[in-house]
Amino acid sequence: MNIITLFLESARRYPKKTAIISKKKSIRYAKLEQEVKATASYFISKGIKKGDRVIVFIPMSIDLYRVVLALFYIGATAVFLDQWIDNKRLDLSCEIANSKGFIGVFKTKFLMLFSKELRKIPIKLKLNKQHKLKVNMAMNLDDVPALITFTTGSTGVPKAAERSHRFLKEQFNALLYEIKPKASDIDMPVLPIVLFMNLGVGCTSVIADFKMTKPEAIKEITIVNQIRKYAVNRIIASPFFVHKLAIFLIDKNTQLDTLKQIFTGGAPVFPREASVYLKAFPKTISNIVYGSTEVEPISSIRVDNLIQKGIHRGLPVGEVFYKAKVKIIKICNHAIAPCSYEQLNVLVVTDGEIGEIIVSGPHVLEKYFENEQVFKDNKVVVEGEIWHRTGDSGYLNKNELFLTGRCKQLIYNDAKLLSPFIIENKLQLIDGVTLGTLIKNKDTLILIVESILSVSELKSKIIDIPYDEIKILSKIPRDPRHNSKIDYNSLVL
Repeated sequence: MNIITLFLESARRYPKKTAIISKKKSIRYAKLEQEVKATASYFISKGIKKGDRVIVFIPMSIDLYRVVLALFYIGATAVFLDQWIDNKRLDLSCEIANSKGFIGVFKTKFLMLFSKELRKIPIKLKLNKQHKLKVNMAMNLDDVPALITFTTGSTGVPKAAERSHRFLKEQFNALLYEIKPKASDIDMPVLPIVLFMNLGVGCTSVIADFKMTKPEAIKEITIVNQIRKYAVNRIIASPFFVHKLAIFLIDKNTQLDTLKQIFTGGAPVFPREASVYLKAFPKTISNIVYGSTEVEPISSIRVDNLIQKGIHRGLPVGEVFYKAKVKIIKICNHAIAPCSYEQLNVLVVTDGEIGEIIVSGPHVLEKYFENEQVFKDNKVVVEGEIWHRTGDSGYLNKNELFLTGRCKQLIYNDAKLLSPFIIENKLQLIDGVTLGTLIKNKDTLILIVESILSVSELKSKIIDIPYDEIKILSKIPRDPRHNSKIDYNSLVL
């Protein structure tokens, strides 16, 4: 198979329908198909062929999907690097990828001035070049990589998730079940991978008009005007994006009448945050999806259900996705060797006990590119079946999953297990506190808080949270991808 056949079928069924709207530009399915094939012809003329890797440095746009679909068409692999990557890790990622081609917008030419590895790439492709010579679509690509996505973190060798055509089809099927898109939908997918799903079902995608590399600079009125102009009925975005939009609507005492569904994920959503969504989008069904780069979804929960359940020992993230198998194992800091199910079950904790969440299923990523150690650290092979170690701690109550934070953030204090994740929720409930967490430095428990309050004011408001010291920061660093989670590695005391 070739994953692009899903898009080609949509183009056949809905040739005159708008596929993508990006700022003032739009393109219909038939025109996009034509340009994809012409771009594929240009790539072939430049020497790119089946199995070759091409680094793609293009922001979310019509051009991005034209280029990536063209690479799929000829059986080449699109390689994505984080846009906020520093020069050292850019070179390291490029060296690992060992790509044959590079394509990017004009601004990316400046990257080559600082990256010797980018300059080494033999074929530099032009963004707007197309040829009309007919080329055949590559087939039999089930296990051929379609996408390689580097996530660079802050230490160690970059982790590259390798998605084959078969895996993308399984991910497509999983998203179909979770989101249930229709050809009549008009979606605003702020998560780039989701737009491929939309192209596979024939609906219209509106690309939100903001820089994904600078989410904090989003202009909410621009997004609201887009939603109203194009009658967007679904948004799929990070909690940060949804929250910014929600606060704007509440402040302006207005609503988005066409919006019927919201799906958000990539960072935890606590009940207080969920209440903001419910107030801003009272007529919209809002869903919070729990998953990761390697497996999406693992579970999901509606906003109103989360508010009703509240948070006690753990954050409710809903029932396990029907195609996923979830187990909770004892927390350990080392790789787990291939084993039998009998051996794995020795590690499985009892129902309700906190441990590490591991997941198996057809939509679970099975490979990392050129990095056997990352595979060993993140996977457990059980009688040939691959289980993904999420690195998240939590527990199961029957088939319902609860999160208690990252395993490496859990704190053992006086023989008692403390979850900074749960404490973060408690801190957000304090008026005047934007964000906060608990860390242990040697034997000292330190509350790190982003707040306008003084230390004495905070002490008077903090209940049931153990600590030895309080440190107030003007800004707690967030993750660069979603701007929603605390970047623990960047915390400086």
